[in-house]
Amino acid sequence: MNIALIAHDKKKNDLIQFVTAYQSIFAKHSLFATGTTGLRINEATGLPVTRFQSGPLGGDQQIGALIAKNQMDAVFFFRDPLTAQPHEPDVTALVRLCDVYSIPLATNMGSAELLIRGLEKGLMDWRNIIKENGEENGK
Repeated sequence: MNIALIAHDKKKNDLIQFVTAYQSIFAKHSLFATGTTGLRINEATGLPVTRFQSGPLGGDQQIGALIAKNQMDAVFFFRDPLTAQPHEPDVTALVRLCDVYSIPLATNMGSAELLIRGLEKGLMDWRNIIKENGEENGK
């Protein structure tokens, strides 16, 4: 499965700790991340991570493009709800695309825990069926 990893500045450490804790699960999948987040995850875990631009420079949109092409299966986006983000329209667009294409999205530690456990148990295998059938909108 293709998994996107994104975190606002104040949540990067949380995401890195999360990926480190579940490194054995993440290692079985292809990881994609925005700039600094991807670099830090790679440095902390040694996992290969395909890196895009940083969020404010278009990384969120690059991941959104993969979602729209049915090439992303899950998104872990640890958002900071207490700090205004200069690229908030891009963040909103990414969340919207996850909803439009039925891509599981975890925005905090609680939802991330459920998503990673579901991934571990094979509860996301429906994504493979959708891709095999060539369905474009994830429905």
